[in-house]
Amino acid sequence: MEIIRKITKCKLIVNDLKKKGCKIGFVPTMGFLHEGHLSLIRMAKKDCDRVFISIFINPTQFGPGEDFKNYPRDIRRDSSLAEKEGVDYMFYPTVKEMYGSDHKTVAEVKELGNIMCGKYRPGHFAGVTTVVLKLFNIVKAGKAYFGQKDYQQMIIIKRMVEDLNLDIEIVSGPTVREKDGLALSSRNKYLSAEERKNATILYECLILAKDMIEKGEKDLEKIKKIIMVKLKGNRFVKNIDYFEFRDPRTLEDRKRVNKDYKNILAAIALWIGKTRLIDNMIIKV
Repeated sequence: MEIIRKITKCKLIVNDLKKKGCKIGFVPTMGFLHEGHLSLIRMAKKDCDRVFISIFINPTQFGPGEDFKNYPRDIRRDSSLAEKEGVDYMFYPTVKEMYGSDHKTVAEVKELGNIMCGKYRPGHFAGVTTVVLKLFNIVKAGKAYFGQKDYQQMIIIKRMVEDLNLDIEIVSGPTVREKDGLALSSRNKYLSAEERKNATILYECLILAKDMIEKGEKDLEKIKKIIMVKLKGNRFVKNIDYFEFRDPRTLEDRKRVNKDYKNILAAIALWIGKTRLIDNMIIKV
């Protein structure tokens, strides 16, 4: 595996591979790789001739007081894991390499970036879409792979690709979970032993919503109230950003189950101690 630090070198390698007719797969990450990332790498390996990953902790998607400085970093571990999975190239730029000293341009998907997590993290998704667009322009892959755990992010990136006529296919991979249901996340590292045990409440709430819908409950606001009571009853839940039902394609708000709906997205974001966790589930109607 080759580690690339410079944009110009990355572009040269990509251009050379494309001239040879290679199909390129790309997995953008912020590092501290876990099984969720590795599952996307395996998908890319299966689909493509060469696989790139990026490791870049993007400062523009972190707000004031968020965990940019403390975000877990371990490039040696990441390099070892990526190489074992057969990654061909790791793009690992500095902040200065990506943004220079006078970066002024922002790519933003309006409306979709201001709901759900965007409501509680202003500017977050503008930072995400800007860096992803830059990465797509550097690693000109045919396919890019994103996990469904960050469902809103995935939908926003798909919309950006569609709106800006980008020549890349976005491939989604399923959320990877621990045995007790907790979705894998680099931020799980922040949790104490007791917090970790109680963090399963996110998955439990999604399963509760799924069970109620499958048993015929159509009033999604009623389900939401029951789940909010459950969340407020857990002393490790320090703050609830949202529990919402949305259209899986458009992220439009849903209040009731309609006979025309095939699926409903249940999405949750909350704080366990000082750690913000998110999760979601697509529920078949």
